[in-house]
Amino acid sequence: MDQDEGLMAVDNIVTQFNTYEDFLDSQITTVDLYYLEDESLARQLVELGYRGTGEIVKRRDFEARKAAIEIARLAERTQKKTLTSSGKDLKDNFLKALAAREEDNRNGKVSSVIFIRDKNSHGQEISGYIDYAHRLKTEDFEVYFTGKRKLLPKPTDLSFYNWESHIAVCNSSPNYQVIADNPEGLLFKYKRDRKILNVDPKAPPGDNSTRIPIQTELYIQAIIFDHISRRKT
Repeated sequence: MDQDEGLMAVDNIVTQFNTYEDFLDSQITTVDLYYLEDESLARQLVELGYRGTGEIVKRRDFEARKAAIEIARLAERTQKKTLTSSGKDLKDNFLKALAAREEDNRNGKVSSVIFIRDKNSHGQEISGYIDYAHRLKTEDFEVYFTGKRKLLPKPTDLSFYNWESHIAVCNSSPNYQVIADNPEGLLFKYKRDRKILNVDPKAPPGDNSTRIPIQTELYIQAIIFDHISRRKT
């Protein structure tokens, strides 16, 4: 039996039995119990390979595979649970763009910064830059993907500006350091690889970064900057 076949055999046993003791008990015959008169001894003999009616599986192999299968199952369930865009009927290009980036922003493959310019509930024009990955971790995006609420910049985001009250706020996030004193405009430094993201539309966005304007009916203006970290983890 090669390694793959052996692993498959162990997996079949692991999925069939809840515990290693259940597996051992399945290998013990009534004749074994009659002569040995001791269930614990019968289990030990099966574990050592002296008795049994099937495949020999060591306890450590059984428990290791059991744990690995459970971890994989939980990871799959968590992934399905966290993708709030999954299964949603998304009409607007902006929501479709967010959905396309949700998984990669959650797992760190991509870090997106969203620029939005629109009006708040008071009719005031606001704009700002949003750390998408950070917002995903701190908010339930169900309300945005279902259309119950619009994603708008907040004073707690990377940057926020109210064009009527002239309130301007900048905040670094777990992913980005804000560089607000740059004479040529606002910059964001991605903390993982220390690369600079330049959001000036007249300048290149920077190494491993792209600037994508989104045609949307939801906002006055929407742009998504995608940064891919090249730092090895």
